[in-house]
Amino acid sequence: MKSLLYSLFFVAAGAALAQAPSAAVVHTSNDLGFSFTVPADWTVVDTSAEAREKARQRAGSEDARKGLGCVEMGATARHGSPPSVLTEVALPFDCYGQQMTSSDLPGFADDASTALQQNFDLREPVFGSYSLGTHAFWIERVDGTMKGKESLQYTVEIACSITKKAAACWMIMAADKDALAQFEHTAVTLDGEGPAPLVPASAFEKKPQ
Repeated sequence: MKSLLYSLFFVAAGAALAQAPSAAVVHTSNDLGFSFTVPADWTVVDTSAEAREKARQRAGSEDARKGLGCVEMGATARHGSPPSVLTEVALPFDCYGQQMTSSDLPGFADDASTALQQNFDLREPVFGSYSLGTHAFWIERVDGTMKGKESLQYTVEIACSITKKAAACWMIMAADKDALAQFEHTAVTLDGEGPAPLVPASAFEKKPQ
């Protein structure tokens, strides 16, 4: 199921690259225990229906296709030229029928890498972990070129955490350092804690053994 989250990420990002942006949305929130603020000069593209249908077509089983009915897509936004794209996806536990904890976060690594390889020629990824308040985060960052569009150089970064009600992930395909910095400084709240920048400067520091 987690691999389907990443499929949704990349389908949504691809659709965002192809569509014209709509009006800016500054703040998003939901009833799953988290919210975040889209950078003010980014514009939102509605890709949820297209992304969900394409991911459903890619799903390998009927159970996986049914599981997509549980996934909730948040805002997808783009900025600049060539465009950078950020997006969020959540998996509500009530619908999924299984509660996750912070111990499940390392398992996102394999799924993320597999999904990335379907869309990018990758360099060596780096992984990290950190906490915002009482919430643990897992994060991956990797540089790569988009398959079929070798002139497009991106840094892809994915950060995931667990709230009381859902697993939530945020992703950026950053075309430049400024876009990556804006994503990392995005204000996020989880279960009423925060707001705080999504990715702290220490996220990729090696932890003492």
